[in-house]
Amino acid sequence: MTEKIEKVVLAYSGGLDTSVILKWLIETYDCEVIAFSADLGQKDDFEAVRRNAVNTGAAKVYIEDLKETFVRDYVFPAFRANAIYEGTYLLGTSLARPLIAKRQIEIAHREGADAVSHGATGKGNDQVRFELGYLGLDPHIKIIAPWRQWDLNSRTALMAFAEKHGIPVQATRAKPYSTDANLLHISYEGGILEDPWSAPPEDIFTYTVSPKDAPDRSECIEIAFEKGDPVAIDGERLSPAAMLARLNELGGKHGVGRVDLVENRFVGMKNRGVYETPGGTIMRTAHMALESITLDREVLHLRNSLLPDYSRLIYNGFWFSPEMEILQGMVDATQRQVSGVVRVELYKGNCTVTGRKSDYSLYREDFATFENDEVYNQQDAEGFIRLNALRLRIRKMLES
Repeated sequence: MTEKIEKVVLAYSGGLDTSVILKWLIETYDCEVIAFSADLGQKDDFEAVRRNAVNTGAAKVYIEDLKETFVRDYVFPAFRANAIYEGTYLLGTSLARPLIAKRQIEIAHREGADAVSHGATGKGNDQVRFELGYLGLDPHIKIIAPWRQWDLNSRTALMAFAEKHGIPVQATRAKPYSTDANLLHISYEGGILEDPWSAPPEDIFTYTVSPKDAPDRSECIEIAFEKGDPVAIDGERLSPAAMLARLNELGGKHGVGRVDLVENRFVGMKNRGVYETPGGTIMRTAHMALESITLDREVLHLRNSLLPDYSRLIYNGFWFSPEMEILQGMVDATQRQVSGVVRVELYKGNCTVTGRKSDYSLYREDFATFENDEVYNQQDAEGFIRLNALRLRIRKMLES
């Protein structure tokens, strides 16, 4: 027997899956469905999304511009930690899901809905990210995950359902892979990319030009940071979303930020993904360069030791967990003096640091110089070395 549901808030993109889900929810539960679409910079035609939702039967449609919130409250905190999953993935999709889940729960409370729903499949990470977010914010909310319930288990079945109910999803027919886009990145998975030996076709890329076709002349830019966050490019102050958009434009022009990887999903399987993250790649490179002169050695090493766990929490969907709160607090404490300017050079897929400066710099040329100095006694190094070698000497003496 189907559980009684009165009203559902659905994370709705307007594509094949969520359009079918909207109608399926109405038919299966005889309930109202509120469609919610988050504008995170994916450049969708949101008026068309609204029309499709209404025509498919949505009782109400929420379309919200969350680009500034996304970058300020999700992307920037993660990049203050230099977050990266398995050494390669800059977490573009992972960072978007908790924001969408949070707004769904807020809309559900506002509208008196008793359930939320999403279009993630039972094989992927997103089902975990959405639902950990839901339950971390409302422990009593009902969750409907159609891909784990229905018998529409193929693209052919979804298309047949759509055609039967007059759902306009013709644009989804020709795409031989799945994508997820926002202001931080765009991902490509499945279909023609499922063979990890096959190179991704050049025509799938949309955020970046091929490094082979990038300009033959490099471009240098200066990025200013305040407390770990980028605030200006070449002296022009920008909002968080405008900052990332500008870096995307600059990086994309020079072919920066392409990644082809096989990652370990939280649910247990390996998955091949192709990503474009031009602005994020530049931002992370510049941020690490600034930290190299502003962070104390032991603080830097301690923060970096937390990076794998921090990144894994984001990837696995634990953004709203107590351990994440603690780690974020520690990360933010390290950023109090990470302010200054970094110069990077963009050229044919590369982002190279060529300068960094800060009023809080711990780098002292008078200590580091190879020329004559009056501040460092090189003879002090002998005692330092012998004390550090003491345990090694004792160990070797036992073998004699």
